[in-house]
Amino acid sequence: MKEFFKNFSYTLLSNVISLIISSIITFIVPKFLNVESYGYFQLYLFYVSYIGFFHFGWCDGIFLRYAGAYYDKLDRKLFSGQFWLLLLFEMLIGVCIMFYGYIFVPENTKWFVIVCTGISTVLIMPKCLLQYLLQGTNRIKEYAIITMIEKIVVVIGILLLFVLKYASYKAVIIADLIGKLFSLCYSMFCCSDIVLEKPYKFKSSVAEAIINTKVGINLMLANIASFLIIGLVRMAIEKKWDIATFGKISLTISISNLLLVVIKAVANVIFPLLKRMSQDKYSEVYSVLRDGMMIPLLGMLVFYYPIKTILSIWLPNYADSLKYMAILFPMCIYESKVTLLINTYLKALRKEKWLFAVNVATVLLSAVLSYISVFVLQNLDAAIISIVILLAFRCTVSEMLLTKLIEGVNLYQNMMGENLLSILFIVMSWNIGGILGLILYLIFYLIYLCLKKNSILKFYLLLKSYVN
Repeated sequence: MKEFFKNFSYTLLSNVISLIISSIITFIVPKFLNVESYGYFQLYLFYVSYIGFFHFGWCDGIFLRYAGAYYDKLDRKLFSGQFWLLLLFEMLIGVCIMFYGYIFVPENTKWFVIVCTGISTVLIMPKCLLQYLLQGTNRIKEYAIITMIEKIVVVIGILLLFVLKYASYKAVIIADLIGKLFSLCYSMFCCSDIVLEKPYKFKSSVAEAIINTKVGINLMLANIASFLIIGLVRMAIEKKWDIATFGKISLTISISNLLLVVIKAVANVIFPLLKRMSQDKYSEVYSVLRDGMMIPLLGMLVFYYPIKTILSIWLPNYADSLKYMAILFPMCIYESKVTLLINTYLKALRKEKWLFAVNVATVLLSAVLSYISVFVLQNLDAAIISIVILLAFRCTVSEMLLTKLIEGVNLYQNMMGENLLSILFIVMSWNIGGILGLILYLIFYLIYLCLKKNSILKFYLLLKSYVN
């Protein structure tokens, strides 16, 4: 636990800074870009979010196989070969993406977005491999700085464009690419002893890459399915409505997901610690983390009310879409639980196939709900509601499976209470809103705290004993 708090302090600082920077990007960019241009910027971010799958499980396999190891004991020649081989492979992928955009996308705006997506592939994947090595070997400080550098460079570029009043989504995308380049260079500096090491022969590097890919393919497929859960709904919205509507909905999703920046920081610290921990401690740690996360998260939903009011004034062109925050805010609860607890534990227990199965089932449900809400009902409200339904479904089913693996954990009543409170928040925020909606939700939340008083006391005493 002392090691956890030490590493968490690094990630908390860097990710609070990243959260602030992400908030600036989220709230500043739509202020000085028009709605259509912002839609193309969001389309670029949407495409880039899928770049991580172009390693085909290669990086995931390295992470799963070597997480929990010690950096000083890594085979430098082995990982040097993996880095340079992956870099060459991603350069080929990037060229293919750009060639596809040049041949099959006649529209200049989308062509530019696709070309930049291809460039991002070359910048992101090699950095991903090095970050996984740092995270898996518990060099969290360097891992956190790499994450922070990209955000800082991007926000400096965006603020400079804002001051110069140069409203171009292309310039914003270029600023993002520059941030990724700086981040890659710093990650290579942190792992220079690996990057500059002479690798094993090409045949040996390829053989190692095949092993890593076979190990990581299930986790990669699970991650693809995870992205498609919301991705299918967003794709359907982009096809049915215009790019401006896509941009507005994407902004609302981005705002709702800001909290995940900090949650992912905690998950990055927990995974390598779990890999070094005896499994008989898993149940105790899970209960501590769960209570310590869910109780404040449910309370933070009250910030919806002032945030919506402030953003409606700051971004009047998006006021009509900000109402969907009432529906999408609870998604951070389900996504946080999945990211911090469920996925982390399933990976530590090497149950990637379970993770994949749940995500695939949710994707199939997403395809059905997307088709019905967008193309049959042609109802944007129904499409947005389906996002929360899908995330709640995945979270609940995944946690039910996880409880079968961890002895002494029975959370069915907790899950029912959390789902009920989320539903009450959506109903009161969407139908009532304002001060009255805030007061009513606070009343129900206080009732929830009273019911959880024993868990709160237990969490406090346990946390105090660990700190001392």
